[in-house]
Amino acid sequence: MRSDLQGHLAMLAFSALVAGSFSLGSLSANLISPTALNAARFVIAGMVIAVAVAATTGVPKGATRAPWRYLVLGGLFAVYFVLMFEGLKTARPVSAAAVFTLTPVIAAGFGWLLLRQVTTGRMALALAIGAVGALWVIFRADLAALRRFELGYGEAVYFVGCVSHALYTPMVRKLNRGEPAVVFTLGTLIAGGALLFIYGWRDVLGADWTALPAIVWITILYVAIAASAATFVLLQFASLRLPSAKVMAYTYLTPSWVILWEVALGNGAPGPLVFGGVGLTIVALYLLLRDDTKAV
Repeated sequence: MRSDLQGHLAMLAFSALVAGSFSLGSLSANLISPTALNAARFVIAGMVIAVAVAATTGVPKGATRAPWRYLVLGGLFAVYFVLMFEGLKTARPVSAAAVFTLTPVIAAGFGWLLLRQVTTGRMALALAIGAVGALWVIFRADLAALRRFELGYGEAVYFVGCVSHALYTPMVRKLNRGEPAVVFTLGTLIAGGALLFIYGWRDVLGADWTALPAIVWITILYVAIAASAATFVLLQFASLRLPSAKVMAYTYLTPSWVILWEVALGNGAPGPLVFGGVGLTIVALYLLLRDDTKAV
């Protein structure tokens, strides 16, 4: 299988797994500190990845060189996850997922700054269409709200986290020195978890872990295993095979996946006008994923 096709399949799985964290996260975001929740998820995800490393590649010589690389990547993802759950305290899951679809535009900029990855005219058009679709959903197809730029607090907080996520993608390729994706992921998780414990030790120690509602533990386990351990590997795997803009293009599928999650959880679907914005994000995905040798 071609290397780029492997990257595309990895990101398709990534988008489906990430979507679940929005719906589950909105159900538990107000029941536990975002820092404590994400510290737990990093620990559990790190344990899962450590087992995977032991069972597959092991830790190759040189993987611990320049440990500051893992601190940079772990810090970026820790910021993203904490701000995501902070935003989900008030933002609707579909709206938050739409904010997430703005990351390809930002990732394309970081990809050029850090790696000189070229964004062609068609890719720029696709990013613009995707951004319009995202804004359509974020502002709930309300042009008056868009003109007044009535952006919710949760969406604004999460947007800052998405900037961190977008920077993470090209930084993986820039900082990787040949380590397997699973080993690089383990280093990122260990560093990110350590930073979270240092920053939020009061929240971690102050949480009543034995009295948490079941939905919180379900969310922690899901985001740790499916939306952390698995997606960390998938994202790093794809980032080594595709340009940053194409990697992040798969975020355009997230609102569609989230709508399915919301329906499955009995939360209903958004209004019909919102689906127009979702449709635009799918058009953007199609344009970005067409073969473009200048962008690879």
